[in-house]
Amino acid sequence: MTLKQVSAACALLLSPALAFAHPGHGDNGLLAGIGHPIGGLDHLLAMLAVGLWAAQQQGAARWALPCTFVGTMLIGGLLGFAGLELPALEGGIAASVLALGLAVALAVRPPLVLAVAATALFALFHGVAHGLELPEMSSPWAYALGFVVATALLHAGGYAVVRLVPQVAVRLAGMASATTGVWLLAG
Repeated sequence: MTLKQVSAACALLLSPALAFAHPGHGDNGLLAGIGHPIGGLDHLLAMLAVGLWAAQQQGAARWALPCTFVGTMLIGGLLGFAGLELPALEGGIAASVLALGLAVALAVRPPLVLAVAATALFALFHGVAHGLELPEMSSPWAYALGFVVATALLHAGGYAVVRLVPQVAVRLAGMASATTGVWLLAG
């Protein structure tokens, strides 16, 4: 086969898939749920920072922080599905980007109860935001599964980064996240 024939065959094979890029073609919400944490810079940075911060901890905090975030975020998502709106929702999310970025940049190791409480508060804001943005005609359960899976993967990615790169790079990433949090709060 020539390059032209291969290109034509690929185009024909991909054309039905392109039609599914538009909403309403069988996506039950799972893909939207996966895309929400990844597609928003504020969610992406906060969720990666939780993984980074957890990897900087010792003992139970290493698993407690990501588990707390995912569990509380799911509860927040359910509250968002029910229409609960938190005051200063966007400000709370921006503050989480700032605070979690600083925690990573400074490699803060607070008492476990304080770290879990802060993580839960931040997760609640993110979860409510996810829930309020449930796409029309989507299954809330499929959408929730999507944002839970994406968040857990982002946490795992952050955790892995700490194991693979020098600590100075991790701290610089935390500072960049904190700076973004300041920008989000200002904007």
